Amino acid sequence: MPALNLLPGAISDLFAQASHTGKLTLADRYGLLAALVDDSTSDEEMQAVDRLLRAVRQGRVQLVDEISVVL
Repeated sequence: MPALNLLPGAISDLFAQASHTGKLTLADRYGLLAALVDDSTSDEEMQAVDRLLRAVRQGRVQLVDEISVVL
C-alpha cells in the first residue's frame, strides 16, 4: 500500500473549508483517511477530525461525491 502523507496544515484547511461550505468532498474524505492512518497527526488535528465527523453525523456537513468544492 502506498504511503499517505498529509501536507502541513491540511487538516485545518479542510476543517475551515468544510465549515464554510457545509460539504465534505471525496478528496476531503481521503484527506481524513490519511490523517487517521498517519502516526504524526497531532492531537489538535485529531480533535478537528472528530469535530468534522460529528458535524457530518449531526447533519451540519453533507458528504458530496464531488472531487472539490469551488468557492
